[in-house]
Amino acid sequence: NGVHLAHAPNAPPGEAIGFDQFLAVDIRIGTVVSAEPFPEARKLAFKLVIDFGPAIGLRTSSAQITERYTLEELAGRKVAAVVNFPPRQIGKFLSEVLTLGFADADGAVILFSPDHPVPNGARLF
Repeated sequence: NGVHLAHAPNAPPGEAIGFDQFLAVDIRIGTVVSAEPFPEARKLAFKLVIDFGPAIGLRTSSAQITERYTLEELAGRKVAAVVNFPPRQIGKFLSEVLTLGFADADGAVILFSPDHPVPNGARLF
């Protein structure tokens, strides 16, 4: 996965944005329903199906999280994702949401999830 300079822990903050721009990014919590290998992806990734509750439903995501997670430990896990980006076609797979994580010291992606229970579909603010 390699750490992109903007993702490095010592990278400077991004360019200032307005609060309205932040509010436009819809970040929600969901529960991973299933996870499968994605061998066709250019970079190692898993195919996730995530339940975001009744208002949004099930959405798919290609997630480059293979270095720190196994397929077996992902089902039932809470994850955060941007749900209002346009879908991206990745090979034959349609990735509908961007699953969020942080790069650890080695550049591997660590998923972002709440430390207390929250319902599927809860929005970050």
